[in-house]
Amino acid sequence: MTTKNKFITLLILSAGAASAIAAINKVIKVTAVSKNLLSNSESLCYKWRFGNIHYTKSGNGKPLLLIHDLSSVSSGAEWNHMTARLQKDYTVYTIDLLGCGRSEKPCMTYTNYLFVQLISDFIKTVIGHRTNVIATGEAASIPVMACANNPDLFDQIMLVSPLSLLEYSQLPGKTAKLYKILLDTPLVGTLLYNIATSKKSIREKSRSIYFANPYSVKENYIDICHEAANLGSSQKSIYSSVISNYTKCNITNALKKIDNSLFLVGGECTENIDKILEEYKGYNPAIETALIPDAKKLPQLETPDALYELIRTFFG
Repeated sequence: MTTKNKFITLLILSAGAASAIAAINKVIKVTAVSKNLLSNSESLCYKWRFGNIHYTKSGNGKPLLLIHDLSSVSSGAEWNHMTARLQKDYTVYTIDLLGCGRSEKPCMTYTNYLFVQLISDFIKTVIGHRTNVIATGEAASIPVMACANNPDLFDQIMLVSPLSLLEYSQLPGKTAKLYKILLDTPLVGTLLYNIATSKKSIREKSRSIYFANPYSVKENYIDICHEAANLGSSQKSIYSSVISNYTKCNITNALKKIDNSLFLVGGECTENIDKILEEYKGYNPAIETALIPDAKKLPQLETPDALYELIRTFFG
């Protein structure tokens, strides 16, 4: 076979592989969103300058904003078990962060400061009052930084399963930057993203990391997460930003600065959670903490009644 023929054969094989990957990616996306589990007739839209933001509003009373974990598989649906309880006492807002769930997913690098701007603008424009806020996991850094910059927008803040302060301080390294470039490629990057956010991967992480009782992980929850990960035009952008540490931020100075009431909650079954919560109190002794039995990182899904009682006690 001549060099020319070898080259032509290689091109044909490469084109075939690319077509196969593209077809696989398309099938995954179409299948993931086919059940339409995240549709909501009561859905509202906040037209923010970087993209439309999906949110819901229900109940009466003092405003309470619920922020889901900062993850490509997360959305405001994380709070579904809590909303029915909380709306008896509060005007409850659930938000899908930019790049997540039902909100717009522009192709961009997402940062902590971007989400700080979003939450601050949302409270000013949509809620219009000082607001109690509850945030989960990596997203817990968002209201902390936002409150440090604009304390008048916030009343009391609860952080559910916050990361350790060391984890929040991680910065993008060379390897992370290269991985983000790879993830952002149309074919291979999308395939890697689909593997990372497959139902199997979501199920395994939920059972080993997020839930204390693996049998409490419902298949409907897996389907909702999988759908959230595949909605939108650039669904992998938030994933590549999070995994490459672009969304992280050192919050120690903000913790020292905040004079608002802070309450930290962790699932008792989470590894080193007691040490993590004590670490926060080292920077702000006024912080209150509590552990929830039989839960890990998502007590709002695993033990909603216990979390509800803590919310009522803290916020009053």
